[in-house]
Amino acid sequence: MKVLALDYGPARTGVAVSDPTGTLARPVGVVERAASEAGLARLLELVRAEEPDRIVVGLPLTLRGEHGEQARATERFVEILREAVDVPVESLDERFTTALAAQTPSRAAEDARAAAHLLTTYLERESGSRR
Repeated sequence: MKVLALDYGPARTGVAVSDPTGTLARPVGVVERAASEAGLARLLELVRAEEPDRIVVGLPLTLRGEHGEQARATERFVEILREAVDVPVESLDERFTTALAAQTPSRAAEDARAAAHLLTTYLERESGSRR
């Protein structure tokens, strides 16, 4: 199963995609202001190009696991995205993905690396649930 992951932020949204087998995650890039009309159009182009079976959006819960303002903004974005695409969209706790991305050397943008970490977590969880 091919999965596209988004590390949503109001200014920059990191994008990563898995291989068709749902084994490897790779950073794709960054979409500026993804919730705007132009940003959503760019995301839809990526969805059409990558043809994922599922989209996963990182949900930035607080350290206590609560929904702060950023998590609520992300949930609003997820609802907009669900209306715009024909594939399932789900959210996944993304605490610490940005910190992990900052520690991962790569030429890819930090937001895209954060999306790749989120995607790796998702793929590992899904792999474990299929056993």
